[in-house]
Amino acid sequence: MVSTDQLYPKFLECTGVSTDTRRISPDCLFVALKGPSFDGNQFAEQALASGARYAVVDDPTVAARDLNRCLLVEDGLTALQDLARHHRQTLAIPIVGLTGSNGKTTTKELIAGVLSKKYRTYATIGNLNNHIGVPLTVLALNEQYEIAVVEMGANHQKEIALLCSIAQPTHGLITNVGKAHLDGFGGIEGVRKGKGELYDYLIEQGKTVFINSRDKTLMAMYRERLKSARPETVFAEGVFYPAVDTAAVDAAAVDSPAEPMALIQESPVVVFRDADGQQVTTHLPGQYNYENMLAALAIGDYFGISVAEASHAVADYNPTNNRSQVIAKGTNTVLLDAYNANPSSMAAAIRQFAATPAKRKAVILGDMYELGNESEAEHAALGKLIADSKFDLVILAGKDIHHALGYLPKAYYFPDKFSLHNWIMDNPMTDTHVLVKGSRGMSLESVVPFI
Repeated sequence: MVSTDQLYPKFLECTGVSTDTRRISPDCLFVALKGPSFDGNQFAEQALASGARYAVVDDPTVAARDLNRCLLVEDGLTALQDLARHHRQTLAIPIVGLTGSNGKTTTKELIAGVLSKKYRTYATIGNLNNHIGVPLTVLALNEQYEIAVVEMGANHQKEIALLCSIAQPTHGLITNVGKAHLDGFGGIEGVRKGKGELYDYLIEQGKTVFINSRDKTLMAMYRERLKSARPETVFAEGVFYPAVDTAAVDAAAVDSPAEPMALIQESPVVVFRDADGQQVTTHLPGQYNYENMLAALAIGDYFGISVAEASHAVADYNPTNNRSQVIAKGTNTVLLDAYNANPSSMAAAIRQFAATPAKRKAVILGDMYELGNESEAEHAALGKLIADSKFDLVILAGKDIHHALGYLPKAYYFPDKFSLHNWIMDNPMTDTHVLVKGSRGMSLESVVPFI
């Protein structure tokens, strides 16, 4: 068996790490992983033939086929995580770790854009934010980077703790705590505990925590941990945005945080006045995205980015990943937010869209996944919110979202996307603002060509 200490020099010979034979670069390290329906060991020879320098495998029979280039370990996934953990300990750069129920990827991109104004910055690619993606992100870091932004996702407790042990963030923030992955976390309190594992790590290690002082849940979570910390703990630095009197942190609530910025408008895109008094027009809509911008600007300020440069970076960010995209389609304007959905993000998007001035408004909404026993109740609550919003046209698609129909006097429901596409083509919209949102598995971005 090859130990982590023995594997690491082999990794240093390689150009990168891959777990997918479809993405083999010359002289990379291939790590064979196993899942319920696949065994990466069976692709090790293919990876080597495609140009990989070494293959990490946990099947002795596969390793025996090429003793020079197949590196046998006890477990492929554990080896990948241990290798990343070892590599992280050789890096002296700060790592900003972030998690949250909603807005992680957008906030990650905003932070990376701001930090890139001054530092050579690496950020999680796409949504490689889980127990496989975070190790791959860490292993992509090398001496050319001065700072990194690592997104951490989770669908059950103890997962953020694991990811922290690998990425070992020196700074971090939680965007928010909401109703996401309720099935895996065991309810909203489980989400609170699971996301709070980032605070646990940073406070225990005496690192820096960024906290949205306008979010009562996050403020309460931070206070709880300060009060329960062991006496010998070196307290983490708390950086609050908007700024607050740190003496007030132990109070039950913080009143009127000092906010040099001002939100001017939040639809169709956010416009704000920055700390220098300059008006900044962004490509993102909504109060929820303004909160993400505040986080990026606060982190930029902490790391010495000027207000002008940070504001410019925020203004320049234009999403192309089905998140908060504003798309012109003839006389229609589509707000495409179809990368994911949960009760918290869906409610925020609907309320924001309801407040958007428009001649005519339509919503095309799909199922929210991973709600477990709460699915029926949460989809029904969504129906009530839609009814209260009084949209001109309501279109629903999916399996569980039919529970919303009981509250809606008029709505079009489709159990599958094929019938949904046909109906939209047969009933063209004009001069309409359209919100498209659903969980990733719904792939509702597919409706955009038909609008």
